[in-house]
Amino acid sequence: MNIETRKIEFVQAFLNLQSEELISQFEKLLKKAKQIEKELKPFTIEELQERIAKSEEDFENGRFKTQEELEKISSNW
Repeated sequence: MNIETRKIEFVQAFLNLQSEELISQFEKLLKKAKQIEKELKPFTIEELQERIAKSEEDFENGRFKTQEELEKISSNW
């Protein structure tokens, strides 16, 4: 199912809602999603290149953690 079909089905289902509380919850969710979308922006090529260079430098200088170290750390969360 493509995105356009999913949107149409969602809107049709939304139009059939009778609960004011549920509609309010959807409104809040939509506002929150719009705010998050505003805050997220893709990296520029320059930003990506800077991050790659920094990561390579960190690796060369031993500033990294192995998969095993990360698994040990995350198991305590």
